Amino acid sequence: MAINLTKGQRIDLGLKKVRIVLGWKPNIGTGFDFDLDASAFMLGSDGQIPAERFFVFYNNQRSVDDSVESSGDDLTGDDGESLTVDLEKVDPRIEEIIFTVTIHEADTRRQNFGQVHNSFISLYNVEDPNREVEVARYDLDEDFSIETAVEFGRLYRRNGSWRFEAMGRGVHGGLQELVNRYARLFA
Repeated sequence: MAINLTKGQRIDLGLKKVRIVLGWKPNIGTGFDFDLDASAFMLGSDGQIPAERFFVFYNNQRSVDDSVESSGDDLTGDDGESLTVDLEKVDPRIEEIIFTVTIHEADTRRQNFGQVHNSFISLYNVEDPNREVEVARYDLDEDFSIETAVEFGRLYRRNGSWRFEAMGRGVHGGLQELVNRYARLFA
């Protein structure tokens, strides 16, 4: 049975391979379809990506070290977008991986996370490909009425092992704001 996490809660993983699923349900009747996108920022000790290919998103679906792979774009969010992480392959320079969801063309479409409900991040153990098991889940219940991006959760190294933290931190400025924050050298 999965652990239901609260904002800020952290758990030890003790796993080698995980799948992160991010899901949501946009409200109907906002005038435009929603296109939400999951991304992963793989950060070094300075809080920055060490090279462009450590940013996994719809235009770069696999990290340079082959440790993080995206399932690709899902326009509905019904099945969620997912990222598979092989923790044994993560480059030693990487200290944390932040999982985000952004609204594509949010300003043009006048959309924000206040118009999205049932948002969640789930963590699955995928070490046995025949038996995927949900380990933890965090349901975001905040009202992000102006935010166009949300940092859902993160994996981070602590004393040689990997941990997971439920974040739920909203950001105004969408994907560009996150790129400015975590990829200053490449923005």
